[in-house]
Amino acid sequence: MISIIIPVYNEAQRIAPILRYLTTAGSSQHIREIIVVDGNSTDDTKALATSVVETSIIPIQVMSSEKGRARQMNTGAKVAEAEVLYFLHVDSYPPLHFDAHILKAVATGDQAGCFRMRFDSQHPWLQLAGWLTRFNWRACRGGDQSIFVTQSLFDTIGGFNEEYIIYEDIIFINQLYAHGSFTVLPYWLTTSARLYREKGIATLQYHFYMIYLKKALGATPEELYGYYCKHIKSQELDKTPMTVEAIFDK
Repeated sequence: MISIIIPVYNEAQRIAPILRYLTTAGSSQHIREIIVVDGNSTDDTKALATSVVETSIIPIQVMSSEKGRARQMNTGAKVAEAEVLYFLHVDSYPPLHFDAHILKAVATGDQAGCFRMRFDSQHPWLQLAGWLTRFNWRACRGGDQSIFVTQSLFDTIGGFNEEYIIYEDIIFINQLYAHGSFTVLPYWLTTSARLYREKGIATLQYHFYMIYLKKALGATPEELYGYYCKHIKSQELDKTPMTVEAIFDK
């Protein structure tokens, strides 16, 4: 079965919709639990997540952790009970029957992988970026695509590197590739382009490339986060919930 782990911080407008979606897009026969790991939000994220618990057909656990996506995901993994871990961002909506697709892949020998990804935007550059995610190239990977991994492989790698406040997903994915076990499932996950809309596509893509280059040249976790804070970090992103209609309108 699958344990879904969702790290959140100040996502009051988005947490309830994604939890409700997961219980309809997936099945309680395949999903043992959904674990929401809140990084001590200052809004109503945790309370709103808890409000969904009673009506959910899939067990939902809401817990707190020190802020930092790597720490939060590791915290969720420590309490997860299923054989397969599925790390998901709050604004990324996996395809219908995502749980069955993941378990089928694991049953055929794939220990880790992700879905193809598309943005909730018609901008040509973002459409191209999404189209490229169908190829099993490390350069086309990112945490927004979601990551599934067997508990045994996760433990072998040692989880996410908590020294990194950003870039933790890329490091983890690189380790999965190094173990020779990563697949891209041929189904589409839809993620929000809200940061691109706020910062501008060319500007944001430039800064992402710079972070990638700085890491390749040996930048420390602190230096990468410093660059991120200076050029990318936002205090007020668009928090409008995604709708099922927006996800499946293509």
